[in-house]
Amino acid sequence: MSRVKDKSAPMPTLNQSEVATAAAAVIRAGGVVAFPTDTFYGLGVDPFNERAVASLFAAKGRAPDSPVPVLIADSSDLKKIASSVPAGAEALAETFWPGALTLVLKAVDGLPGLVSAGTGTVGVRVPDHDTPRAIAGVLNGPITGTSANRSGDPPMKSAGDVKAAMGDAVELVLDGVCGAHVTPSTVVDFTTEPPRVVRQGAVSLEAIQRVCSDVRG
Repeated sequence: MSRVKDKSAPMPTLNQSEVATAAAAVIRAGGVVAFPTDTFYGLGVDPFNERAVASLFAAKGRAPDSPVPVLIADSSDLKKIASSVPAGAEALAETFWPGALTLVLKAVDGLPGLVSAGTGTVGVRVPDHDTPRAIAGVLNGPITGTSANRSGDPPMKSAGDVKAAMGDAVELVLDGVCGAHVTPSTVVDFTTEPPRVVRQGAVSLEAIQRVCSDVRG
């Protein structure tokens, strides 16, 4: 069972569906939600809401030249955020999702430049955690999944730490347990030729190359 925390009074215990619905309502209204993931706590807004994305950047103190990763409920939702998905990316998604692997792909038209840092690309993954997948499922679309911390500070794994660090910048903090990964997701960029690992993380290059031999380190 999960419990939703806001910045005012404690709320009653809610089930997973109710938690996801409450979080989705905040995100639809342009708010920022913090939730546990398979790696660290993440911050979620609607990536297509430019004002909400700006609020996210302000909450983190993030530079505008830093792209924001997004999370989806299932690989079938890729078309909602990526304009094209190469065969190698599809194979990696099939093998490692849900999991700690981020694919950088060409973004769909209409994605705010803040999300892509003006590159026209987007980093996307399906997390191996029920909470963000459930929220994205209720919204029927992607949510941002950047780490819940001030830029330059270490990522956090507890709701209490997030509330202490982020304060009123986050409208809703969900209680929960993060996954066992102690490293962030591996990032593979499929907008270059050949595709390459731009951040080594929880999934090794060797494991990736067993599925897609074109990927370079």
